[in-house]
Amino acid sequence: MMDDIRNAIAEVIRSVPNTGQVHTFERYAKERSDMSKFYQTGNQILGWHIRRVRTTEDSPAMGRWIRVYRWEIRGYLSLDDSEKTELKFDNLVEAICAAFRADDTLGGLVDSCIIGKEAGIQVLESYPVMFAGVLCHSAKLALNTRVVL
Repeated sequence: MMDDIRNAIAEVIRSVPNTGQVHTFERYAKERSDMSKFYQTGNQILGWHIRRVRTTEDSPAMGRWIRVYRWEIRGYLSLDDSEKTELKFDNLVEAICAAFRADDTLGGLVDSCIIGKEAGIQVLESYPVMFAGVLCHSAKLALNTRVVL
């Protein structure tokens, strides 16, 4: 079930034009140059990875289980001030938010991505970072998914 949800999240991100590389897990490499290859799109860094960071489980009724998965989605885009990439990256993040808003159940795979006061993608952080030796925009997004078993 969890792999199916992870793959569905990746597919929603991939459905947004110009999202670059989308990985269903956080990639690692010993060499910096190898790390950048995981996120290389054309001549820039542009990519995302998905990580499950928390699972909670509740049983509101006998024989019924509700699992809530908390997903962290990290994205990177090479920073180029002359190309106003901060604006492009912000618009890309907003397009990803809209894509999840348009499919609250990930194609019927989950009960909902609306959990309490958090509906869909939450933008937790967005700021420049050094990533694989390249100055990049970075965003940390969160998504909750609820499954009734």
